[in-house]
Amino acid sequence: MKLEHVAIWTKDLEAMRSFFETYFGAVAGNRYDNPSTGFSSYFLSFDSGSRLEIMTRSDLAGRPAVDMAVGLAHIAIALGNREAVDSLTARLEADGYTVASRPRTTGDGYYESAVLDGEGNRIELTV
Repeated sequence: MKLEHVAIWTKDLEAMRSFFETYFGAVAGNRYDNPSTGFSSYFLSFDSGSRLEIMTRSDLAGRPAVDMAVGLAHIAIALGNREAVDSLTARLEADGYTVASRPRTTGDGYYESAVLDGEGNRIELTV
């Protein structure tokens, strides 16, 4: 058994696609549009075989202003080594993204940082 994919809602489908392509090497499949429901999505594939579905709807509500709530907490992307974590964290910060936590070794032994994508989703950069 394997986790097939994770999906997240987004207000700006094209900006989110570009974010994952630019910084994580994701490859987007064909855009799916359903005009009758206002739903659109992409499946993004990563070198590891992992996939992320990004979705939007014309009537999509905004995100609650609560940081800690039941539901998806973050997406973790393994970059392979500490230097890659440090480098991508610095690149994202230089490009205007919020660094939620600087590179460090956590209590459970991960070397990681955390950044927020353009819509506030927490992305952990790990080894």
